[in-house]
Amino acid sequence: MPKKTPMRQCLGCREMKPKPELIRVVRSPDGGLSLDFRGKKPGRGAYLCPDPACLARAKRSRAIERALASPMPPDVWDALEAQMKAGDGGD
Repeated sequence: MPKKTPMRQCLGCREMKPKPELIRVVRSPDGGLSLDFRGKKPGRGAYLCPDPACLARAKRSRAIERALASPMPPDVWDALEAQMKAGDGGD
């Protein structure tokens, strides 16, 4: 029997997509924000499509900040933009 792929909602376009196709932003238990390309870091996660338009919508609506209940530092926004421009899976 094939393994079921978990689905997550993109905060930009609000579409349900398979979890491995999305980029995860995680708030760690100590309160720090970072990108999680493998989906294994502990903490609260929010998901985005690897599409600059979805990032722009999420940034404009502050959807990531609301989902994580934490303000987004500029370096995390810059890292997300760089990841989407590069178009690779990161680490």
